[in-house]
Amino acid sequence: MKYVASFLLMLVLFMQACAPDKPAKENQALQEQVDQLFEDFHAFKLRINPIEASKGGDYRYNDQIANFISDAYQEELIRSYEGFIQAIDAIDMGVLPQAKQMSLKVMRWDCAMKKEGLENDIPTVASPIYDLPNFKWMPVTQITSLPLYVSQLASGSSVHPFAELDDYEDWLQRVDDYLDWIDTAMENMQTGIEKGVVLPRILVERAISQLDPFIDTPVEDHLFYQPISMLSVEIAESERKRLDMAYRDMIVEKLIPKYRALRTFMQETYLPASRTTAGLLHLPNGKQTYDYLIRLHTSTDMTADEVFELGQREVARIRGEMEGVMQEIGFSGDLDAFLEHVRNKPELMPFQEPEQVIAHFNAIHEQMKPQLERLFQKTPKAGFEVRRTEAFREQSASAEYVPGTKDASRPGVFYVPIPDVKSYNIVSDEALFLHEAIPGHHYQLSLQQENQELPEFLHPEGMGVFVEGWALYAESLGKELGLYTDPYQYFGMLSMEMHRAIRLVVDAGIHAKGWTRERAIQYSLENEAESEAAITSEIERYMATPGQALSYKVGQLKIRELRTKAEAALGDKFDVREFHNQVLGSGSLPLSLLEEKIENWIALQ
Repeated sequence: MKYVASFLLMLVLFMQACAPDKPAKENQALQEQVDQLFEDFHAFKLRINPIEASKGGDYRYNDQIANFISDAYQEELIRSYEGFIQAIDAIDMGVLPQAKQMSLKVMRWDCAMKKEGLENDIPTVASPIYDLPNFKWMPVTQITSLPLYVSQLASGSSVHPFAELDDYEDWLQRVDDYLDWIDTAMENMQTGIEKGVVLPRILVERAISQLDPFIDTPVEDHLFYQPISMLSVEIAESERKRLDMAYRDMIVEKLIPKYRALRTFMQETYLPASRTTAGLLHLPNGKQTYDYLIRLHTSTDMTADEVFELGQREVARIRGEMEGVMQEIGFSGDLDAFLEHVRNKPELMPFQEPEQVIAHFNAIHEQMKPQLERLFQKTPKAGFEVRRTEAFREQSASAEYVPGTKDASRPGVFYVPIPDVKSYNIVSDEALFLHEAIPGHHYQLSLQQENQELPEFLHPEGMGVFVEGWALYAESLGKELGLYTDPYQYFGMLSMEMHRAIRLVVDAGIHAKGWTRERAIQYSLENEAESEAAITSEIERYMATPGQALSYKVGQLKIRELRTKAEAALGDKFDVREFHNQVLGSGSLPLSLLEEKIENWIALQ
């Protein structure tokens, strides 16, 4: 048999050597065509989302903010997505390298899903905030809303740079675009009132209260004036004075009047028309909209019932593990009593100053550093910092990660809200660091945008089911990284996993089963150690961003399933570092494509 195989191999090589080079030239031309399509798609994504361009270190559009809730913008998106889909469908993928095939499949999935959302009866469009969908007729919420994100940019400590003279000029033009967006938002909310597509009343009240600091604050203390205090001494004195006056005029003559008009509209017109129900189920075409958002955020065909039932199973499983930790600690009482114990244990609230919280996270980083090379071959070039969340959004913010630039000139930042340092509970801090920082978002997002083998369009953040699924999977690596030696910290990890399992239940409960806000809050209180205030903020987040919270657990379960499958198939050949290379090596993937990639890798081993 070996002689037959050798003969066949020689025959194949001979035929390849004698074959004309036309197919090779055609294949090369096709690959160049695909590369150009990738470049065109990347240029399109930067143009339609200038803030995303700034986030990635491309400052060509720094004087713009897209009016992504306008009719003209959304109509252009639909035409563009359709054009890209047609171009992809005309390509013979079978002759392309696997990496290009994978990138084309991701691109097509993205275009098709975004187009479907825009054509839905309740149109949704990707906003500049982490590519999360924004409802055209419900654009101003208490979280993941453009006014909050623009304020973050205005502080001078986010992705819009304030170093050169042009940066300051660009920001003034960017603010003009933002003010146009506010006008469109008010027009769209009026349309939403007429269509019966409005936000829950509690969310409107929260959003209104967030506008007040931008109306009542003196210019010198105003967040939008803060970049003036950062003016470089290298900028001429005459220009410094001119910019100072321009920023004062922008705040007094433009920004405050517009915020006052928005607040008046929301208080006097929108709030009275808002609804008392919590979920999409109660809106026209709400069920179909939620079904779409499940598919968008999980990249699966799961139904709302399947999501709800999966959440209930995971809650029961994790609850059993939590009871085991409780017994290890020696607590006498049931789990509900232990949750209350953890919420109020003084030793878990040890800090007096916010700086101590930041130092605590840096200490976690130092503890795990020696173990990282056991799990990861590749580490990001980008630097990393832990910062306190800005005061203007701290009350309603969650911990979050903002990527640095792909050239590593700006570090990735892990933002930690500390609204009341004396009640800050550390029980979940090790898991939180693993999730938001290392090896969670900082590793995944930084390695993704630094990967020169990926098309440029795959460098930015990408789909939540992969991004958040990886981060939640990263929490499970704590023991392998030398953490969770304290049973309270391991309980904190279980609490965070429970938090994500609960999301499956309450998100589907609110938007598909008619749950009230109060019922969702109570369910969470019965199953996790978070404070009532924190849980309330979370439930209101799910009300504002339907489906987004599903991505964490669904993505984590798939990555863990694939690791278990690889370990069983490869046995002693399994290398966890190479598995992580495979998971992180192709950008953010829909789960079906991730599974396809890992199964191919297993077969090749």
